[in-house]
Amino acid sequence: MTLRSEPTARQMRLAVELRRLRDAAGLSAREAATLLGVSSAQISQIETGLTGVSEKRLRRLAANYSCTDEELIGALVTVAKDRTRGWWEEYRGLLPTPFLDLAELEHHATFRQDVEFLVVPGLLQTEDYARAAFSSRVPELPGEELEQRVRHRLQRRIVLDRPDPVPYKAVVHEAALRIKVGDRATSRVQLTRVLELSEADHITVRVIPFALDGFGAAWFPVMLAGGAVPRLDTAVREVIDGSGFIDSEAQLGVLRTVFRKMEAASLDPTRSRDFIHRLAKEL
Repeated sequence: MTLRSEPTARQMRLAVELRRLRDAAGLSAREAATLLGVSSAQISQIETGLTGVSEKRLRRLAANYSCTDEELIGALVTVAKDRTRGWWEEYRGLLPTPFLDLAELEHHATFRQDVEFLVVPGLLQTEDYARAAFSSRVPELPGEELEQRVRHRLQRRIVLDRPDPVPYKAVVHEAALRIKVGDRATSRVQLTRVLELSEADHITVRVIPFALDGFGAAWFPVMLAGGAVPRLDTAVREVIDGSGFIDSEAQLGVLRTVFRKMEAASLDPTRSRDFIHRLAKEL
């Protein structure tokens, strides 16, 4: 089998989970290879995402590792069998790979959740707002790459618009709604867009106002994408050239708790819509 030169984040997640199952079973790579009847090099290639794994071989590995979680095994088999080449592939070689990985992650997500303090979440951004946000990057992007990033961000919204949309929750601080990333007109249109989207049954937008007493947690954003089972949830960390992915259960637990606390501190959806409407009228 030809080795992959650059495994996707989804392929790497499968590899990481298989390695975690082996570690939990207390087996070395050599012992796992012996049980499967392959070389240690093949186990290494599977666990680094350099090669795929068939359903039959994956189920044998799970059995060798004494994994009895059928939901997890089924979810891993689905990932192993996935051959999706989505719209994001048109950007391969044009944008940093993490941009593509984020789009693929969202495509397969069972839910998406965001907490933002300084900018409107990417999935809710208008074209002009996204362009203004990318234009502020240092160093500046060449014009063609800037437009590619804008188009990519707008295409990511398909997960909210498709017939089977991803359930989405966003908790947005008032600061993010007031900061004029572009000009006044851009901000007004952006707030109107957020209001329109918040009317959809699968989209919930909640606002944390400045007036909230005792709020000292506004220091880092949270982006969560649901997996087929909770163990396969992923957190996303924004970096200057794309996104980094977090799959540590300990860190995921922290970020899930942060989201719940931010959600509990925010205005309910109806009051949040009224709040955003008032802000839009002020512009």
